[in-house]
Amino acid sequence: MPVSARGDSGPQLVTPSLLRDWRLPAPGEDKYSRGSVLVVGGARNTPGAALLAGTAALRAGAGKLTLAVAESVAVQVGVALPECGAIGLPETSDGSVTAEGVDRISANLDSADAILVGPGLDDPDLARELLEALLAREEAAGSSGDAAGDRQAGGKHDDGGPGSGASGREGGPAVVLDAFALAALAELEDRVGPWRGRLILTPNPTEAGILLGRDPEDLETDVAEIARRFGAVVSCQGLIARAPGVGPEESGLWKITTGYGGLGTSGSGDVLAGAIAGVRARGTTGAQAACWGTHLHAAAADRLASRMGPLGFLARELADELPALMLELGT
Repeated sequence: MPVSARGDSGPQLVTPSLLRDWRLPAPGEDKYSRGSVLVVGGARNTPGAALLAGTAALRAGAGKLTLAVAESVAVQVGVALPECGAIGLPETSDGSVTAEGVDRISANLDSADAILVGPGLDDPDLARELLEALLAREEAAGSSGDAAGDRQAGGKHDDGGPGSGASGREGGPAVVLDAFALAALAELEDRVGPWRGRLILTPNPTEAGILLGRDPEDLETDVAEIARRFGAVVSCQGLIARAPGVGPEESGLWKITTGYGGLGTSGSGDVLAGAIAGVRARGTTGAQAACWGTHLHAAAADRLASRMGPLGFLARELADELPALMLELGT
């Protein structure tokens, strides 16, 4: 982990210089060596959120992408993004994704290096049921005595260290939560054990308040508290915190030094979550993925604002800027 400028007691600043010294893993020989991302979301009324997240994951360098969305839109999603695999999930009469389809994506859950849950989910109660089903699946695997369960029972967490697969996923894939999945997590704090150490959360300030159970007061302190409570890495409003013991980095708090107000646009958060998931799948730690993904997202907004003005650029245009930004940072 490189050293960068920081205040006496403040967060470490995420600058281009820091990122050049904190290089992303080499791309490897094929798409499998760059990692696989599974996005779970995309209700009938909001399939675009899953598309935005998936596109950002690929633009951030992930090698393989699967989108698990409401079955009524799965074909359309697959056509709109031909680079992805598209799986249809059971849905309600209103088109909201239900938890009944977890078995349909069992193989994808086992093979993914990063799982992103939340973009395009549109029912908070059903989102909670989906998280419960995903956690129950991991709890069942742990109780059967598989290797991941043994490590979790011993209190050891994988956060992207050396190992098999792009993300070094001996303890299971990284789990990135966004949007309604974050509100659901707040109700499941006592069950989050199987995911501790490999969670990445991307709340906005309102969602941070839900996770805290109160209105945010001092965001630096509050983001660090969320990280500790959930054993996670957290990216919120340009601040990144990691829980103690999660990852090898010396710092526990970082701050992005770029970013334009034009990020306050529909779909921007989906792009952020997808970029972080894509970087994480490549084999980084959770903190590195959050710092890189958040910086790239903010720098993409700066670049678009300089060309198009502060308002009017679209979230999908943010993802298109990511490859060039990574190239400029030497990775």
